[in-house]
Amino acid sequence: MRPHDFWQELHAPQSFDPAEARPDFHVAELPDGRQLRLPIRVLADGEHALASLIVNQASFAVQDALAEALAARIAAYEVDVVAGLPTLGLTLASAVARALGHARYVPLGTSRKFWYRDELSVALSSITTPNQEKRLYIDPRMLPLLEGKRVALVDDVISSGASIVSGLSLLASCGIEPVVIGAAMLQSDRWRDRVDVDGKPWSERIVGVFSTPILERSENGCWRRPG
Repeated sequence: MRPHDFWQELHAPQSFDPAEARPDFHVAELPDGRQLRLPIRVLADGEHALASLIVNQASFAVQDALAEALAARIAAYEVDVVAGLPTLGLTLASAVARALGHARYVPLGTSRKFWYRDELSVALSSITTPNQEKRLYIDPRMLPLLEGKRVALVDDVISSGASIVSGLSLLASCGIEPVVIGAAMLQSDRWRDRVDVDGKPWSERIVGVFSTPILERSENGCWRRPG
């Protein structure tokens, strides 16, 4: 597949065998059985790899399907408002809010406007931008939309858990505790210990549309699920 072909098409259930080892893509399954091909990113050791999803490069059809599936999974939490994590999580959070029938959502941001307040920010790190110094902000004008409400915190992918921890920290500084945390893809289980580091079982509130494992290199150089 060409790089720009990924994330553009959903395939019918059972189009591909998810257990088959492949050289260039991994198959993820949505709750209704439809399948999505994800590119494989090789890790530094050369023996393991991860499936990748960049939701703002996906076709609108794929974005809509992911948003609708995630909205269905968080609807049971009776969410009043969706807060989105930058940058890629904003695309999904907006669509999830619309799928839930909300009139708007609350975007968190990394660009400091002159009316922002430093106490309404925390350090932000991401596995895809590990060497960039960023801060995560909430617009003080948006706080009334979150205070006293049932909040869903949404990102596109939960991988290391770093972005989620930053989002939780920022909301906690404002006295806000999300009732659910959602993502299109849960990438392996590496994030669990990190998000639970403060003693709260945040991982129990995390839901995703699908999960992907850390892949292993097979004897013929292809990538397969572990075990």
